[in-house]
Amino acid sequence: MISGLVQILIFQGLGELITYFFLPLIPGPVIGLILLLGFLALRRSVNASLDDVAATFSQHFGLLFVPAAVGVVMFWPHLRAHAVAVAVALVASVVLTVAVTALVLKGLSRGSRK
Repeated sequence: MISGLVQILIFQGLGELITYFFLPLIPGPVIGLILLLGFLALRRSVNASLDDVAATFSQHFGLLFVPAAVGVVMFWPHLRAHAVAVAVALVASVVLTVAVTALVLKGLSRGSRK
């Protein structure tokens, strides 16, 4: 399990380095995740230690939402004061996400037919 954590941290560190020197607009962990995905795609397999770490993380995803919930409670008066703007932003972002996903899926399905 330690080697799986080390692999994840190495890719996150690489992502941070790339962010620091080349792409400051993209977060390092995102770049590290893309690098890890590319590495696993090239290997076409996931080793056991990395699989153990992923399984353990996925069992405890609920803990990752605790800070967000605390933030919502902390800023509840602000959210209540701007409830309409927040609701409009949420609805618009969901509609745009669904529309973009549908367009990408439509474009990809056209490419696979040819």
